[in-house]
Amino acid sequence: MPGFEIFGEEEKRQVQDVLETGVLFRYGFDKARKGHWKALSFEKELAKKIGVTHAHLCSSGTAALSTALAACGVGAGDEVIVPPFTFIATIESIVMAGAIPVFAEIDDSLCLDPSSIESKITEKTKAVIPVHMCGAMAKIDSIVDLCKKHGLILIEDACQALGATFNNKPIGSFGDAACFSFDAVKIVTCGEGGGIVTNNEKIYTNAFMFADHGHDHIGNDRGLENHPILGLNFRICELNAAVGLAQLAKLDRMIGIQRKTKKILSETLLSCAGVTLQNIPDPAGDSATFISFILPDEDRARDISKKLAQEGVDGCFYWFDNNWHYIRQWNHFKNLSSTARLPVSLDGYNDFSFIKTPVSDSIMSRTISMQIKLSWSDEEIKERCNRIRKNFK
Repeated sequence: MPGFEIFGEEEKRQVQDVLETGVLFRYGFDKARKGHWKALSFEKELAKKIGVTHAHLCSSGTAALSTALAACGVGAGDEVIVPPFTFIATIESIVMAGAIPVFAEIDDSLCLDPSSIESKITEKTKAVIPVHMCGAMAKIDSIVDLCKKHGLILIEDACQALGATFNNKPIGSFGDAACFSFDAVKIVTCGEGGGIVTNNEKIYTNAFMFADHGHDHIGNDRGLENHPILGLNFRICELNAAVGLAQLAKLDRMIGIQRKTKKILSETLLSCAGVTLQNIPDPAGDSATFISFILPDEDRARDISKKLAQEGVDGCFYWFDNNWHYIRQWNHFKNLSSTARLPVSLDGYNDFSFIKTPVSDSIMSRTISMQIKLSWSDEEIKERCNRIRKNFK
């Protein structure tokens, strides 16, 4: 990843189709578009890839999360259980819905620990959002069982895990709904874009209406469409969808490249003293966009992170200090500062500075993740392995 590393003639042809019609809007203009429906085509291919009945594209992964919450009926006063290790968008979408994020711990999968989820369930809990981080998967089978046991909505945040599987079943096909991101640095990129998938007809109908001002999309005349619900504008543009459609056709090839590279890097890292790798519940289903490794203690992790940077081993992330992906640095969230008043007071939860996640802190303070790139040559991979070994001596 990211997918832009292998942009080619396929993306250019798809975009040119749109430019030749002049129709950038995803709805209507039937005659002018000359049969080109890029968003609709992408949705059909995405649903097929994930093995679900419905898919709907949005303008971003964040928009997809907000739309999924709305489509599932999650809102003011509801509690939603989430991990502290995720991109901040997961939390933003919950807060902007007026719901309350409740943080459970992660385990060595770097995803939600099912046993920690159960300890956070209250009478206000409405949903669980496991985040499949860094291209791998949460222990989704156990999380499904928990949600069924307690009657909770399950929304998979699979924004970083397109193409991953668990027991040969695609990630994104386990929950009531799932969300994907196709932003500029994802394995499949539209530049900006996101998607919701579901097997639930009602959730799908709510989603495609909510993401387009509540339009029901019945009939060919947009001016005569009804508005059964309120919504927002989270539409994707045909140009973005065109790029994503070409990219999606390359997904299996990209994952194959990444898995081959990750195997080599894994062998190198495991030969280094004190290194353990992220626990991946189903290694065969890993999309292999990252390789995450855990050191014995925080001091060693900080030392290795610094040495790798100095040695030119780029694309390494020490998430514990990261401003966007781990709760420790989310000061704007902990004190909930916003330029606009939030839709509700979050039922007295406007101060999140009290949140403690000691188990997650212990794991994240010792973890480094390395992005796996599609464009590396065999020689570059070999050189990277040599530099890794050098810094662990």
